[in-house]
Formats: sequence, C-alpha cells, structure tokens
Amino acid sequence: MSDNSALRLAIIIGSTRRGRFGPTVARWFTGQARRRRELDVDLIDLADAELPDRLGDECEELPGPVVALAPRLAAADAFVVVTPEYNRSFPAPLKTAIDWYLDEWKAKPVAFLSYGGQSGGLHAAEQLRSAFTEVHAVAIRDGISIPNYWDEFDADGRWPRSGTRFSASVKTTLDQLTWWARVLHDARKTRPYES
Repeated sequence: MSDNSALRLAIIIGSTRRGRFGPTVARWFTGQARRRRELDVDLIDLADAELPDRLGDECEELPGPVVALAPRLAAADAFVVVTPEYNRSFPAPLKTAIDWYLDEWKAKPVAFLSYGGQSGGLHAAEQLRSAFTEVHAVAIRDGISIPNYWDEFDADGRWPRSGTRFSASVKTTLDQLTWWARVLHDARKTRPYES
C-alpha cells in the first residue's frame, strides 16, 4: 500500500436500542472522518445488520446476516466502534457482533467513540479493549469520550453545537488509527498474522 492509498475505515454503531443516540454521533464522526483524504469510510449499523443473538456451533453453517456482514469487516483496515454505556458496560448486540467473527478483526486497529452520562462511556470502552484484544485486534490508546452528550445540542437542536470540545480528540484518534492501520496493513501483506 502506498502512502497515497486510501485506508478502509469501518465505523460500527454498536447500539440497536430503539431511540438510541448512536446514529447521531456516528453520522457526526463519519463526517469528520470523510474529511481525511486517506480514509474510505464504511458506516455499519448493527441494527441494520440483524445478526442473530445466539451463536451457532462451530460445525453449523453461518446464518445469512453473518455471511453478509463478513466482507465489509474483512475489507476494513481499521475500525471505530461507537458505543453507549449501559450499566457500566457496552451493549449485548455489540458483544455478539464481536463474537461472530475472528479473522475479520485480526491484526487491525480499533478505536472507541463512547458516550453516556458522567463517565462518557469510558467503562464500556475499557471493557471493549479487553474483548477486542482477545480476537487479536489492536486497541489504540486514544479515543473519544462524550460525557453528558445531551448537553451538546445547540438551540436549533443540532448536535453537536458549534465549537464542540471533541474536535481535538477526533484528530488525535484518527491520526493514531491511521498510523496503526498503515503499519498493520503492510505487515499483514508481507507476513500474514497467525494466532
């Protein structure tokens, strides 16, 4: 991959709950990521993917929704997981999505964009680091945490209000994610990752 080649970034909306805020924050972040010419962005909403909530046995044929999502995850060079915090953790459908796949995550960087109350979803992000490490993904250090996201609406109802304090976090996260994505992409091409 040359330095000018686009990296495929999959942004995953991790909540499937009715009335969720995830699509709003994911669209905002997707807009920020698409400003970077080195990124080709794919927005994946787990609510649309409709992955089964029960994992099958290893010898069973994979369900259609699992097969349909696999190429999009496999094509990604990096991931950003958009997650709320529910009861100091992340949503069950997100855990199911992680567990349905293995090779699609291996040796690829993942960053977290979390939101919630006072913690800004940091409890969820910390648990996600452990889950992704187990499937051999590389969790990058920095991410984006949005505490009390409801306070970021402007008078016209737009989110986030102009001059949001999260812009610096977006730049840092995307800089680190892009660096890791290039390094790991090149490494996978020259020496396939084996776990």
